[in-house]
Amino acid sequence: MSEEQNNNQSEVATPAENFPVTRTPPWGTVTVLEEGSRYRINRIEVKPGHHISTQMHYHRSEHWIVVSGTAKVICDGKETLLTPKQSTYVPMNTRHRVENPGVIPLVMIEVQNGEFLGDEDIHRLTEEETQTAQ
Repeated sequence: MSEEQNNNQSEVATPAENFPVTRTPPWGTVTVLEEGSRYRINRIEVKPGHHISTQMHYHRSEHWIVVSGTAKVICDGKETLLTPKQSTYVPMNTRHRVENPGVIPLVMIEVQNGEFLGDEDIHRLTEEETQTAQ
């Protein structure tokens, strides 16, 4: 097998019968829809009035597309409101957080890209670290 064929095989998605996989943190749900060696596609639902912790990643970027509800996105201290059909890009090494300021669930599609997609690359920031960044 050539190196090019080998590289192409490593990008093949995990078989669909392994998905979806859902976990339920206190703020909502995360459902893995598809995954490859350098990408993962998630459906994220954030309950009204809840938020995902302020965090950053050293090995991946994220692209969020709002399906329904309103997302208050905070990236490196800058706040943006996103509504359905709008999206944003979160580069690697960027402090970020998503809040649902609305009264209906926030549903987003998240596309992660990077060399390492494991939970070990989620660096959750303390309140003090978050305040220092702003």
